[in-house]
Amino acid sequence: MVGCFASSKAGHDRNAVYIIVKEEAEYVYVADGKARTLDKPKKKNKKHIQVIRKESDDILREKLLRGQRIYNEEIRRAIGGFICQRQM
Repeated sequence: MVGCFASSKAGHDRNAVYIIVKEEAEYVYVADGKARTLDKPKKKNKKHIQVIRKESDDILREKLLRGQRIYNEEIRRAIGGFICQRQM
């Protein structure tokens, strides 16, 4: 699931769009590049998120899977592009 877009189904951040940056057994870590940066991703229970689309930007996803350095701006740009496409 790393590199996928996800929406929060529960909590004060309900309906917020994130990118999954790390996955564990029961939890995922999500970031949006603004309030939740890569330095401090939000820990969410897998039950409380909905995977919106399987993959984000291919380059961004590959960087996450390989453990390469990515920047918050790359995440913001990917989410912004996704939201624009979603509203059309």
